[in-house]
Amino acid sequence: MVANGPATLTDWLGVLEARHGASIWLGLERVSAVRAALGASTRAVVITVGGTNGKGSICAMLEAILCAEGYRVGCYTSPHLMRYNERVRIDGAMLSDEALAAAFADVEAARGEVPLTYFEHGTLAAWKLFCATPLDVIILEVGLGGRLDATNVIDADCAILSGVAMDHMDYLGNTRERIGFEKAGIFRAGCPAICGDPAPPQSLIEHATAIGAELWVSGRDFGFNENRPQWRYWRHESPSSVRRSDTLKKRDGLTYPALRGANQLFNAASAMTALDALRARIPVSMQAIQKGLSQVELPGRFQVLPGEPQVVLDVAHNPQAAGILAENLDELGFAPKIWAVFGMLADKDVEGVAMCMNARVDHWMPCTLPGPRGLEAGALAERLRAAGVEERKIAGRFATPAVAFAQSRERAAVNDKIVVFGSFLTVAEVLATIQSCH
Repeated sequence: MVANGPATLTDWLGVLEARHGASIWLGLERVSAVRAALGASTRAVVITVGGTNGKGSICAMLEAILCAEGYRVGCYTSPHLMRYNERVRIDGAMLSDEALAAAFADVEAARGEVPLTYFEHGTLAAWKLFCATPLDVIILEVGLGGRLDATNVIDADCAILSGVAMDHMDYLGNTRERIGFEKAGIFRAGCPAICGDPAPPQSLIEHATAIGAELWVSGRDFGFNENRPQWRYWRHESPSSVRRSDTLKKRDGLTYPALRGANQLFNAASAMTALDALRARIPVSMQAIQKGLSQVELPGRFQVLPGEPQVVLDVAHNPQAAGILAENLDELGFAPKIWAVFGMLADKDVEGVAMCMNARVDHWMPCTLPGPRGLEAGALAERLRAAGVEERKIAGRFATPAVAFAQSRERAAVNDKIVVFGSFLTVAEVLATIQSCH
């Protein structure tokens, strides 16, 4: 029996879910107080990664490259697909149930009467585990926004923003300017701030300038050139705010990331800029970059499974991500029909996502997602129709993603494609179904 709480990780997760459910309480005061009570600290370099889409890919690339160099690396990401343990890794390996349960108990003891959400409790548990291990680098993925996210109680030595798009508007604001300001809250004075968005909101630029962050912007201060089967990374010697010359640093002959999708070069360039900015503390060789990029893995991000019909898994759940998914599907080549196993949460921009994908999808398979935020299949079908999807393209209403996937497998021809997307929950259930059959 673990002190200060349940004995197992499963029981801990049940307690935390029952305590606050899916509640989101933005703010740093409570988390800061409990972090101070934990007393955990580290000398590791901290890299915080935020952004609307692509932050998981950047974390995975950084982790793979740094591990290839031989550094000891802690990586905290969210949400998970199959097991909670995916969220907390050291040297690329998930931590055990026992280690996570013990860390949850430490946080429980430290919090006293201070309320914490599921995500906040998990973030502090990961931090406790990382501080208890002699690590060289800690990578933290922002959960929501940035300025008021639990990860932001930890000062980053370098912050990366993959991009700014419309998502979580109820919490972050309903314009890119407001969302950009919230996301830029992870920047720190005098530290590198990497922006992978080539057209960042002015609010982001102004905030970085106001606090004295060292802002690097994609396309202006760093970038890439495609030259298949390889690519080139380039950056200026310094960011534009302090640039005194146009000297370019280049790395030629780079291996394409093992993660599929044209957008991955934006993510790879952002990761490499962060590593270059931190080279005095964590130098990385070209060999480690090549090895890391060639071996990086991240399930559920334009993951193409072997077999016929071809199955594509993608957690795309906002219009920007759906637009990228549509472009990436075009790169895969022609298919007579595309079947979409589609499940989304009710508070997401269903219509925006559907409009981005409708021209590619021949048959929509709307399915019900579980939980209080899950959208019922019939209601999802109505929102598809509101987005302009013709009723003849809606191939039914399905009780679960697994049922929708099974039906799509039965109906699809061998040369068709089945695309599973709309939520982590949608992809996770289908992936579990596929794994149970092997």
